[in-house]
Amino acid sequence: MNYATLKLRNSIYWVYANSMLSTFLIALREGLEAALIVGILVAYVVKTDRRNLLAPIWSGVAVALAASFALGGFLSFTSAELSERGEQFFAGTTSFLAVGLVTWMVFWMKRAARTLRDELHGKVDNALSAGPLALAAAAFFAVAREGLETALFVYTNFKTVAATSSASVGLIAGLALAVILGYMIYNRSIKLNLSKFFTVTGIALIIVAAGVLSYGVHEYQELGWIPGDGSYAWDISSIMAKDSIAGTILAGTIGFDVNTSWVQLFFYASYLAIVLRLYTKSSPAKTLVK
Repeated sequence: MNYATLKLRNSIYWVYANSMLSTFLIALREGLEAALIVGILVAYVVKTDRRNLLAPIWSGVAVALAASFALGGFLSFTSAELSERGEQFFAGTTSFLAVGLVTWMVFWMKRAARTLRDELHGKVDNALSAGPLALAAAAFFAVAREGLETALFVYTNFKTVAATSSASVGLIAGLALAVILGYMIYNRSIKLNLSKFFTVTGIALIIVAAGVLSYGVHEYQELGWIPGDGSYAWDISSIMAKDSIAGTILAGTIGFDVNTSWVQLFFYASYLAIVLRLYTKSSPAKTLVK
């Protein structure tokens, strides 16, 4: 194998690996949150010898997963059927929604992790008097919150990376690893410092969200709804194509765009400065499971 062929092969590997990175991270983080919530519910039901409540829990989980996949399909189908301006509006709006959801969720998990286990145990106890539908609803909303957020954020992330096939692989791999880790934690096969895990992945998701926010601003600029389109902080597209190796790596990790307007840069930098400062200053979350 000559040097040029080897270099090309390695370059392709880099593009695929970095396109996978952000979707893998999103799926792993949100999938593990959902797996831990389900594990807490199941463990408490088994521990208190109320196995008859397992069916409502799994029913709620199944409906939540179906709703999440349905949302992902709806987003992809709707985007494909729209006109160019319609697609720009749709992509920009979903980007803003995804950033809002992710920002809320990383702060919510950090704040709620201390009391989440006791809260979920209380919902199981209440189900004895309120009926199994109440427990199914609790399981549904707990998982749907993560699943719908993942579907929306992954859709917008797909719009920012060049290799969507590898991004799909990252999504599947992240979800699979989340399920495996969740099961192993449930069985106490492994011990994972969840506080550190969610803190680190929260910071990484905030960085990815900043790139999604910048992408949403770009789409609205092309619609003429946000000023500054064409006024670039940098435009290096002549030396680095968006779908090049370096462009793909930077887009997949920090949301970098080869031609970024001053307005995009302002929103990107402001979001990172404000949200990261607030997130790192807030007190760390405690472990969800004991």
